[in-house]
Amino acid sequence: MSANATKVMLLGSGELGKEVVIALMRLGVETIAVDRYADAPAQQVAHRSYTIDMTDPAAIRDLVLRERPDLLVPEIEAIATDELLRIEAEQLATVIPTARATRLTMNREGIRRLAAEELGLPTSPYRFADSLDQVRDALREIGYPAVMKPVMSSSGHGQSVIRTADDVGPAWDYARSGGRVATTRVIVEGFVAFDYEITQLTVRAKGPSGAVETYFCEPVGHRQVDGDYVQSWQPQPMPDAAKAEARRVAEAVTGALGGLGIFGVELFVQGDQVLFSEVSPRPHDTGMVTMATQRLSEFELHARAILGLPVDVALRRPGASAVIYGKFDGGPVSYPGVAAALGIPETDIRLFGKPIAALPHRRMGVAIATADDVDTARQRADLAASLVRPQLASQSG
Repeated sequence: MSANATKVMLLGSGELGKEVVIALMRLGVETIAVDRYADAPAQQVAHRSYTIDMTDPAAIRDLVLRERPDLLVPEIEAIATDELLRIEAEQLATVIPTARATRLTMNREGIRRLAAEELGLPTSPYRFADSLDQVRDALREIGYPAVMKPVMSSSGHGQSVIRTADDVGPAWDYARSGGRVATTRVIVEGFVAFDYEITQLTVRAKGPSGAVETYFCEPVGHRQVDGDYVQSWQPQPMPDAAKAEARRVAEAVTGALGGLGIFGVELFVQGDQVLFSEVSPRPHDTGMVTMATQRLSEFELHARAILGLPVDVALRRPGASAVIYGKFDGGPVSYPGVAAALGIPETDIRLFGKPIAALPHRRMGVAIATADDVDTARQRADLAASLVRPQLASQSG
């Protein structure tokens, strides 16, 4: 709040952005939180907040010119990325990690072509399609079962598993309704029989010499339902060869994207084989477990890295996270069961402060637990999450 303040503007102010804002403020940074709806989680803690349509390039430019942030940090996919490229080219702000990285990763086609076709990284078989007929053509090549996703979506929205020809039409309709922006383009992927999937949190930060170096957190295992994470844990046990391959793939793709900050690299693992799936150039939802497991959470690592400060990816203790869902539509919301959940050993709760819940599932919070081993931590996190049952405030006693 002074003339020499470092100013960081977040484009997207959900639960991940909220933790980034808190981490930045602890380092003396002036923060501005932007979202498409008012009172989003990060807007509740930032120095200032704005509500705009972030797919509107003029709205983004006007706000950047008004606030003149040093760093512009995209936290969601639905952003006018062409405008970010122009802002970066005109040196109005530094885009984290880069405007190109943001543009590539918000579109599954861009990042998949970079990973598979330019970098030669192993992936599942895939085709892109713009119509129902093209989807059927893709399935004739790839076969069943397959997974269909909009090229621009997040948290499993619009994602379906196609097991038979009868599933194609409903999956197409769901994909068209689940995208972040209005588009009919989808990716059709061959189903991968993997042993488990991980998020390899990868940090690009300045090392002791001042040069950019790559750092790796311990792998985060996770379980998904309909493409949305419901539980994560750290560390995920892996053979040494698979862990080394995961880091090789993660370093290749994050190095190609460039810039500073944390990246959530999603990978499928089968034995010692590792397949690239997706990458987010920002903190990852499955990485919320690091708030308990690491000396520096993924949010603190992101804040340090983008500010050019030293990072530490050390693991302190095994842990797990489990999602608390709002299984209704509306608000305001109350949270019975918090006291019972916090009575479980080594357990904590993060309630995101979202003003309303929305069907089918909206993440309203997360339970985080630690233990001597991952299995015990997972049991504690699951139990804690099950005890917190968000409900409409009018329903509470």
